[in-house]
Amino acid sequence: MEKSTTLNLRVNPAVKQRAEDILSQLGIPMSTAIDMYLKQISMVGGIPFSVTLPKVPESINADIMDEKEIREKLEKGYADFESGRVQNAAEAFAKFRKSI
Repeated sequence: MEKSTTLNLRVNPAVKQRAEDILSQLGIPMSTAIDMYLKQISMVGGIPFSVTLPKVPESINADIMDEKEIREKLEKGYADFESGRVQNAAEAFAKFRKSI
């Protein structure tokens, strides 16, 4: 089918670059990937994947903490930092993602 409509949109440049890097490895141009996405929306009658908020462990969910609990966590984190009890952020996030 011939493509005859232009779609202009703004996206986060870093997100776009990461997606382009992956699509390049797959040999799929961005325009084809977006066309595939739009076709899937039409085929399934909605977004073709689950759209949910990430699950946050209660131990770090500031939305359910009172001010005292938040202050205690911040003070503990600062004390850990001061004493050198730290870890690489990329490794910590990777570990967290595997746990959910």
